[in-house]
Amino acid sequence: MEGSSDEKAEVVPNKKVVLRRHVTGFPTVEDMEIVADTVELRVPAGLTAVLIKNLYLSCDPWMRERMTRHDDADALLASDFVVGEALINFGVGKVIDSTHPKFKAGDLVWGMSTWEEYTLITQPESLMKINHPELPLSYYTGVLDDPMLVNYHPGMTGLTAYAAFMEVGRPKSGDFVFVSAASGAVGQIVGQLAKIAGCYVVGSAGSDEKVNLLKTKLGFDDAFNYKSETDIAAALKRRFPDGIDIYLDSVGGETLDAALLRMRRGGKVVVCGMISQYNLQEPYGVRNLYLIVPNAINVYGFNVTGYFQMYAKVEEEMAGYIKEGKVVVVEDVKEGIESAPAALVGLFAGRNVGKQLVVIARE
Repeated sequence: MEGSSDEKAEVVPNKKVVLRRHVTGFPTVEDMEIVADTVELRVPAGLTAVLIKNLYLSCDPWMRERMTRHDDADALLASDFVVGEALINFGVGKVIDSTHPKFKAGDLVWGMSTWEEYTLITQPESLMKINHPELPLSYYTGVLDDPMLVNYHPGMTGLTAYAAFMEVGRPKSGDFVFVSAASGAVGQIVGQLAKIAGCYVVGSAGSDEKVNLLKTKLGFDDAFNYKSETDIAAALKRRFPDGIDIYLDSVGGETLDAALLRMRRGGKVVVCGMISQYNLQEPYGVRNLYLIVPNAINVYGFNVTGYFQMYAKVEEEMAGYIKEGKVVVVEDVKEGIESAPAALVGLFAGRNVGKQLVVIARE
């Protein structure tokens, strides 16, 4: 246990990203602000806590909901961000000082953190030590992260991808699988799990660069740029002439509408997110829901909170796939805390290629 010395602690700069105002519509970088602050490199006396130096911060679409002020906070999975306070999301860090017996200076950890260079974690039980330091530490912001740390977090890309596809979708060899937002953090993993399971998989993405990535690096059988298609339903019909068995949906809206037209009888639609709808004042009205009954389509609203108990199994299985080269992780890494606002905003314009994260410092 550290942090007990009476010697004066070193004080260092601590830049942070704070919410400048609550957001309506699409977020902008002006909705956030880089604030200069300082921090003592020691846990305050009498406090059981861990001071970490943030190395990597995760950018995820779920943060958008917390940037809006909601009157009915009880209906949300997480509370609104507070204007003037640092944003919150998952991160990977290095312990600088600790008064908690589980952690010591130098430990590599990950968990929920604030968007700043250093964070004082006053609930150290929410931190986890890195189990596979031989893999890139940044993977613990995505494919190897653990939602048990904060039970309201709806993201968790690794467990979300695995549980949504393998546990809810329950693929069989030979199934026809469609993945939207396929080059994103969840979609890229789902597509590769589909290939491991022996499925035929097609992904949609928002640029020719991403389409090429899906087909050449991530092993998708086919992919298309939804922005250049005048008719998404026609694009799916060409690629799935015999229909879709499993649709992993992270987009909603028009893409969901089009996929419902191609679902085979008894097919499964697993809805993990609806990024096309998060910033709209007037959500898209899905018109093809009537097909659910005659085609016996199973539509599942997926929330990762029901699968926490699987994390240890999924972490080891995914780490094994990565080491064996069966799963490739594509990351879009921005440098420096100053780049964090633009990185987050870029998610909603489809600028990221792969898992979006920000490197604050390298170990």
